[in-house]
Amino acid sequence: MLVVSDTSPVTSLLQIGQAGILPTLFGRVLIPSAVETELSRFHPSLPDFLDVQAIQDRQAAEVLCRQLDMGEAEAIVLAEESHAEYLLMDEKQGRTIAEARGLKVIGLLGVLLMAKNAGLVPAVGRLITDLESRAGFFVSERVKRLFLTAAGES
Repeated sequence: MLVVSDTSPVTSLLQIGQAGILPTLFGRVLIPSAVETELSRFHPSLPDFLDVQAIQDRQAAEVLCRQLDMGEAEAIVLAEESHAEYLLMDEKQGRTIAEARGLKVIGLLGVLLMAKNAGLVPAVGRLITDLESRAGFFVSERVKRLFLTAAGES
């Protein structure tokens, strides 16, 4: 299964020591050059499972940059160009634009739910707490309750 990721899901998982979930669930994880640049600012070495691929349509990314940052814009373009099964992105505006373009978007919470359902993690509640405290990840109490209910942890 091919997935393209934006910066924040990868960096959040790296910060809590759970990045290995991505290649286990998805196999190959593509990131565009702009995401590699953003990740490299905070992580001196990147995991081997990340496959950096330059986008072909620079103009499409530049148009998207009117509304998004370059990492998000390039991730959307790369997902389109590579025919990825999923675009991994959490930012609301980026998700909205990607979905309007016909991409299937999954966020970090969706990845965690997939990991639990696949038996890769025993529980997701602790991971959400780690994301909030160690990675600065924000999730509203309402969404957290819904997510924990979906995970069977309410």
